[in-house]
Amino acid sequence: MRTYRENIVNDDGAGTSLLQPPQVMLSGGTKMDPRWQRIELRRHGAIGKNVAVTLGIPFPPGMLRDANEVRIVDEHGDVLPSHVEPTLYWHFQDSSIRAVRVQFHVELDGDNRALRFTVEPADGTRQVDGWPYVDGLVENADGVRVPGVLAMLSPEWMSASLIAGPQQPALSPGPYDRYFAAQFKWAQPLPRDEGSSWLFDRPTTLFQQYVRTGREDYLAAASESYRYYMEHLRRIGGPGWPLCGGGWSLGKVSVCDPKYVYVEPILFALALTGDDSEHDPALIERMIGAWDTGGWNFPAGPYTKPEQRFTEREAGLGLLATVSAYEITGDKRYLKRIDDRLGWLYQHQQHNPDGLGDDGSWRNSWQAHEGDSYDAASDVRGTSPWMTENIIDGLWHAWLVTGDWRIPPMITGFGRYLEHHGWIDLKTIAGKDWRDTCSGHDGQISWYWSSAHASDKQLIAIENSDGWFSDAHDVEMTLPVAAARYFETDPVQQRALDQRLARLSSSYSLDCAANGATPRRFNWNNRGVGVVQWLMRQFDGSTRQNSPPVHGGKLP
Repeated sequence: MRTYRENIVNDDGAGTSLLQPPQVMLSGGTKMDPRWQRIELRRHGAIGKNVAVTLGIPFPPGMLRDANEVRIVDEHGDVLPSHVEPTLYWHFQDSSIRAVRVQFHVELDGDNRALRFTVEPADGTRQVDGWPYVDGLVENADGVRVPGVLAMLSPEWMSASLIAGPQQPALSPGPYDRYFAAQFKWAQPLPRDEGSSWLFDRPTTLFQQYVRTGREDYLAAASESYRYYMEHLRRIGGPGWPLCGGGWSLGKVSVCDPKYVYVEPILFALALTGDDSEHDPALIERMIGAWDTGGWNFPAGPYTKPEQRFTEREAGLGLLATVSAYEITGDKRYLKRIDDRLGWLYQHQQHNPDGLGDDGSWRNSWQAHEGDSYDAASDVRGTSPWMTENIIDGLWHAWLVTGDWRIPPMITGFGRYLEHHGWIDLKTIAGKDWRDTCSGHDGQISWYWSSAHASDKQLIAIENSDGWFSDAHDVEMTLPVAAARYFETDPVQQRALDQRLARLSSSYSLDCAANGATPRRFNWNNRGVGVVQWLMRQFDGSTRQNSPPVHGGKLP
């Protein structure tokens, strides 16, 4: 795959010269402060004074090549006997170790203890045998087996490790962090029976905010949610209809519905808790197979005709799952699938088969999108702004891994589309206001179904039918705006995106956060948007300490 800094070739083979967007570079040169190497232990159900601890520790690229260099040190400076083994590698960088699993026994007189980890030349001492991860689990009040001791790392270390891509640690909670915390008050209880509460990936939502904050309650909820989620995956049978191996089911959710299949939580569980007990390569292959076959839907593939069914959610989440599978396994087959999916999205956006040109969106049929019969004469061709956030999330993760040249123009193209066609201008739509009152007078709202070609009358009809309170999606809409701003090179467009981000600050309303009527809102609002806090610091003039840049492509 070509990187963005390599020559871009037109369809006719001629090279073009483009302004370069900011480059994110994954580099082992990031200075990791030893003060960040804290481990905070919390009793989480373990009985007795001598407890078994398992944790994961992630590392930035180039920092660790021998797991035996990692040591656990107590408050007196003594090295504790421990077992350390690699769980993840920087497959798309220099093949250095990305995360290790660490196991040791330690005395816990009360419920807390502070330790540290160091990286020093290996000398073969103080190493012991490990044990199966499940041996350290206890059953909690929900009947889920969880770690008996939680081992927490500092948000500075986790953010700088790049395990979640570039992140800005929330050392002092900002408006977004307070919004998340307010939602967590109603989202914290484990959704044991309602499958739709897991849509848009609850475990990843929790793990990512734990990375930024280091909060104990987020780690506890993430660990429990991960293990509960993994219990409901189908581990037998081929993917696709009718066996739907690799699918997920709970309550009314069908095992053949791939939009509930998430690979990214496995990456976080390995890197942050050391939990290797819930997956193997065969399960990951089945899970990706669920996305490739489409389960009970149509197989994944290029968008080739106007009447074809397409959903932005499936396109984005399928790409995201495939990127995570490659990050975990290093299997080049997944890298090829990433390339395929990027090609499908690029062709769809740039050369839509409906012949209406490139407006920056992944334009498709409203009727096919909603499962209705297709009629070209009455169809409304457009796209869902908030569902497209899933595509942008997938593209961002693919960019970190591949640096593919097609990704920045796709993201900036959609950012420009949003500014022209994605947002409802309530000043021009007289007598209409579909917003929740919690958004306030200046609250933003995107069209439930937007279009560069449909009339206001058509869009208003859809909004009246399906789009009331679609401002509930404003929080996740910060990602496509911020990502477009990050790659945008035109000063006029940059200013427009800056203004949009400023207006979207109203979406962090605590009154809005208190609305837990739709439990999956916690996931759709938050799964992919932690990086927005880092992105905004790249173009607002703030200091960039502790915000290492990232790029998966070749360096210039």
